[in-house]
Amino acid sequence: MKITKPEMIIFDYGHTLLCEPDWNSDRGNVELMKYIVKNPNNCTIEDIRSEVNKIFGEIESVRNTLGYDIPARVGNRLAFEHLGIEFSLTPLDHEIIFWTAASQGAIMPYADEMIDYLNQAGIRTAVISNNAWSGEAIKERFDRLLPNNRFEFIISSCDYMIRKPDKRLFEIALMKSGLTSDKVWYCGDSYSNDVVGANNAGIFPVYYSDTNNNANADFEYLSVRDWREMIETLENL
Repeated sequence: MKITKPEMIIFDYGHTLLCEPDWNSDRGNVELMKYIVKNPNNCTIEDIRSEVNKIFGEIESVRNTLGYDIPARVGNRLAFEHLGIEFSLTPLDHEIIFWTAASQGAIMPYADEMIDYLNQAGIRTAVISNNAWSGEAIKERFDRLLPNNRFEFIISSCDYMIRKPDKRLFEIALMKSGLTSDKVWYCGDSYSNDVVGANNAGIFPVYYSDTNNNANADFEYLSVRDWREMIETLENL
């Protein structure tokens, strides 16, 4: 397989660059309760959990059935306004406060070293993520956990409704980059969403996975188990 060094590498978010260890939704909602300014029904954390779980269960059904993403901030607005609860928070602050309390987030192994290498090598970077959190909230998380990132843009599926592998997200990324598809790589941990999706848009895929069960694919892609492998690959091009 002959591959050429890219001018830009676009990444997935979850389990590619960052992850969400020790996730606890109750912890996020308890933190939000500190910012309540109106709660006429004296709703408890149990009431909030029940309402939020119901709404986000409906959202998950839409996502699984139709393949569309509804932003978490929309689900939260429906849930909390239905309970009569108001906060002294902007929608973005609401996202960030809940998300940070539910899980501080963590860096995938060697992702920081790989990002530093790409910066030094002059390879541009960006993100496309299937995510219920807005691109603004994702940016805050990246800036906190990977402060050396130079992501030129972050595309979150919930800001566009459609999800990977829909090639329109990749095509939008190419337009934002000003590059043709042959000058871009896309890296992710989902074969169907990331590898197939990137290939369908003419972008060279990198499959970040501990196991490679798709060796018989009818197109070329790079498989790496460790971000140090990608650094080594790039250095040898």
